[in-house]
Amino acid sequence: MLNITKEKNGNDLTLALEGRLDTTTAPELENVVKNELGGVTSLVVDMTKLEYISSAGLRVLLSGQKVMNSQGDMVIKNASDDIMEIFDVTGFTDILNIE
Repeated sequence: MLNITKEKNGNDLTLALEGRLDTTTAPELENVVKNELGGVTSLVVDMTKLEYISSAGLRVLLSGQKVMNSQGDMVIKNASDDIMEIFDVTGFTDILNIE
């Protein structure tokens, strides 16, 4: 299960993810990425409460990053040690802006 809390402030959008981002829930986030990024120049993905991310979740983050590369910036915040390890192993630490 994945909860996505959206907080929009002007051109800034924060997505707080809670639960698991996997093959079952990735389409939910993909929907948000496809439909909510128009006009957004700053995207923050808050992973404070994200417990797990799979390759499907990584793909969605990558597509979000591609969109934001052309219109602003995207930052990943508060990823747990487990998720950071996944980012390290997959090389995503080089692709994503992680704080």
